[in-house]
Order: sequence, then structure tokens, then C-alpha cells
Amino acid sequence: MVRRAMATIPNFDLETAVRLAGARNVAGVDEVGRGPWAGPVVAAAVILDPQAIPDGLNDSKQLSAKRRADLANQLQDCAQIGIGQASVAEIDDLNILRASHLAMERAVAALPTAPDHVLVDGNQIPRGLNHRCDAVVKGDSISVSIAAASIVAKIWRDRLMVDLAQQHPGYGWDTNAGYGTKLHQDGLRKFGVTPHHRRSFKPIHKILYQEKS
Repeated sequence: MVRRAMATIPNFDLETAVRLAGARNVAGVDEVGRGPWAGPVVAAAVILDPQAIPDGLNDSKQLSAKRRADLANQLQDCAQIGIGQASVAEIDDLNILRASHLAMERAVAALPTAPDHVLVDGNQIPRGLNHRCDAVVKGDSISVSIAAASIVAKIWRDRLMVDLAQQHPGYGWDTNAGYGTKLHQDGLRKFGVTPHHRRSFKPIHKILYQEKS
């Protein structure tokens, strides 16, 4: 089922509805990293304790870096969390949408407790999720569970890109998370394409094509 709600501040209403229908463990799942030119796509799945939901959960893009980090730390203490990734090779082989879905499937599979119901950010349900699911358009602004997943995924991927930036300085991944900023473009001109670049993405494919020509 695809749900389209009008809420702008995330709440627990969707979770309450499916819990009343019999689900005990309701997971929210979201991904981050579809747009960058480098690095994996990362997804998180989060099962919140209805009695211990941190205040201020929201779409990660609406929060400051400090607030995201504070909430991520709180969630580590009070929620069940699963992380999933799809590699650059999988992105290039499958396409970014399917790779994002694969990361979501892996995140749900990594949860300590199998969920009875999954709320998926977006308008499609990953085909490998063998659970009762709802796709929730703009879910990170509607469901606190999806908002929590967006925060955890964002923090996880940003830290991963900081680590990769230490291995490959000059592209600015510690500040741009692999997106195609001017600093990243300058790095590509100076240092070329790394194994962490998505070769199926047009800007990277164009560079490789020019090198061959």
C-alpha cells in the first residue's frame, strides 16, 4: 500500500494504526546517498519504543548536524537499529534505485528483532521485503520511525565518507559527502576517478570516456 499523508511534523499516528491492527514491532526505513557521485548508498531501519521516543525527531535534512548527532546518540540507547549498504559496484551494476532498495532490505534484515510491519520512505516497496509494508511518500516528514531512520542513515553515511576522505584527500568528501560540489569536481580534474566513484553516473562516466578518447 502507498500512503500519502498531509502531516508536516512527524508523529506516531501511522505506527499506532498498524499496531492497533495487530503489529507489535513497527520499523521505519529510509536511505541516504542516492545523489552523490561517490560512496555507497546507506539505509537504516528503526523500531522505536513507544514509551521512549526522543523529542524532536524529524527529516534529517531539517536538522542541524549537531541536532542529528544528538538524536542519533539517543536512538542508539532507546531504539532497535539496523544498517544496510549497497556498494558502488552494486549501484553501477543494478542502478541507483534498485541499489537503494537493496540497502533498505539489508537494513531491515539487520534489525535485532524482525518487524511485523515496515513503513518505507518513498512510493515503492523494495521487492525483497517479505513483510507487511506501507510505502509512505515523504515519510520522513510524516512518521517518526522513518524520520529516525533518516537521521541514523545520514549520520552513518556522513561518518563513512569522512573516513573515505582520509584515504582519498582532495575531493572534499568530509564536507560534501560525495556530492558533486566544486571542490569535488576540482579533485576529479586533479586526481582522477577513484574506486569509490560511481562509474554509471554521467559526470564520472564522461571523465572516464574522455580519458579513453
